Amino acid sequence: MKDLATNEASNTLKDYGITASKIYYQLSPAELHRLSLQKGMGEETSLGALVVNTGEFTGRSPMDRFIVRDALTENKVSWGNINVAFESEKFDALYDKVVNYLDGKELYVRDCFACALKDYQYGIKVVNEYPWSNLFAYNMFIRPTEKELEDFQTDWTVINAPGFLANPEVDGTRQHNFSILNFSRKIVLIGGSGYTGEIKKGIFSALNFELPVTRNTLPMHCSANIGEDGDTAIFFGLSGTGKTTLSADAQRKLIGDDEHGWTEKNQIFNFEGGCYAKVMNLSAESEPEIYDAIKKGALLENVVIKNGEVDFEDTSITQNTRVSYPIEYIENAKHPSVGKNPKNIFFLTADAFGVLPPLSKLTPGQAAYHFMSGYTAKVAGTEAGVIEPQPSFSACFGAPFMPLHPAEYAQMLNDKIKDSGVNVWLVNTGWIGGAYGIGTRIKLQYTRAMINAVLNGDIDPAYSYEKYHIHSVFGVVQPRKCPGVPDSVLSPRSTWDNDQAYYSAAFKLANAFRENFKKFESNASDEIRRGGPQRFVF
Repeated sequence: MKDLATNEASNTLKDYGITASKIYYQLSPAELHRLSLQKGMGEETSLGALVVNTGEFTGRSPMDRFIVRDALTENKVSWGNINVAFESEKFDALYDKVVNYLDGKELYVRDCFACALKDYQYGIKVVNEYPWSNLFAYNMFIRPTEKELEDFQTDWTVINAPGFLANPEVDGTRQHNFSILNFSRKIVLIGGSGYTGEIKKGIFSALNFELPVTRNTLPMHCSANIGEDGDTAIFFGLSGTGKTTLSADAQRKLIGDDEHGWTEKNQIFNFEGGCYAKVMNLSAESEPEIYDAIKKGALLENVVIKNGEVDFEDTSITQNTRVSYPIEYIENAKHPSVGKNPKNIFFLTADAFGVLPPLSKLTPGQAAYHFMSGYTAKVAGTEAGVIEPQPSFSACFGAPFMPLHPAEYAQMLNDKIKDSGVNVWLVNTGWIGGAYGIGTRIKLQYTRAMINAVLNGDIDPAYSYEKYHIHSVFGVVQPRKCPGVPDSVLSPRSTWDNDQAYYSAAFKLANAFRENFKKFESNASDEIRRGGPQRFVF
């Protein structure tokens, strides 16, 4: 165990205002696991993984995420309900309170990297109040070698104090928890929440600002895998659309499951060194790669454990049960987590209206439009008050983490699609034959067959009338045939028994797209604006 004495600790964190703490630096997963158990902060499962409860917050708190508004960010950040401004003076005062709170405590410090491509790496220092939070940092960020630690340079610092509660009236926060990015000081300041996802998403948000501005690199909230011939595939999708499941393929190597960059040299690289997967209803049969990764060194959050066994179906704490683990725990992970220029991009959406084609090909303008829209649907029971399907839009398939205007990311994507000749596909993993409650969800085997057909070249991406049908409402082209999929499934209208009902639902969704896109129109090019559905009155 690397237990630094007080004088050494002063050398480690004195520049942050922390001089009297006992520092545990660069502890191994086994040591962090042991300390968490010793302090009564967790339990061990029969599989050897550590289980912790993150407390009051079992998910991110988007309304309590702020960005410091200063000369650097004033004219670059897209300010609003997602990117909420925070005063520099308020940040400085709150920062001093947090470090005073931490000073004198036992702290867990880790130096690590973000970005698997060496030329794009950022040095990250993570300061944690709890040992299991530091285990999360070990799992999720890229682990440096001893040689790399010798001359390690910190580009960003995460200060994580779950036990510190802000005073909103004095500190300028909305409530007692907060996650604040300061781009001038290169600090992510987190307090009042033990949810570890705030740590990784804080750095993700920082990179989403810096990479486009300083490196002409497109940051993406997506998963990625690569075939034996080096063909990279990217999967965008919001929660519940199948992003993690569909990118996990025994025949292809996993580059990463959540956050990537696409460089001007047409390389794809993972931001992370691990995976942070949902485990609700997890089983060895449904998702064997994730299930097999739950072992010594993995960190389970907010699951129910009974006699050492995890009940993955018990969501009494939260539906957002999670596990973090190093990417090496996935047997077919690629090392390093880097791929070539993508050949195919998949936008995944769970359309609960049952009107989008299960598979369709997008033009560059359509791709940018759907990227900016980031559509999926909420179904009954997912949120209080939701009793029928409702459209849900999250720009760039990750709006809460995008400091710049969505049009900037979309234009970068549009340019890269054109320059590289990548094919972009819209995949509906939701319903056919009717809306949620009437129709049926598309079988996973059909979705996999469609994706495999694209990846294997069994579907010609070049449009022809014989091979494709143009959707009359959304303007996308849908293949007429696909190996392993009934022809009728490929046409959503043919799965309904009432044409009028189908088109009414399709017009309703099309108008929802247009209404959502109004806020982007002044920043989007003509080509992108034309990528959406035509206007319909319903």
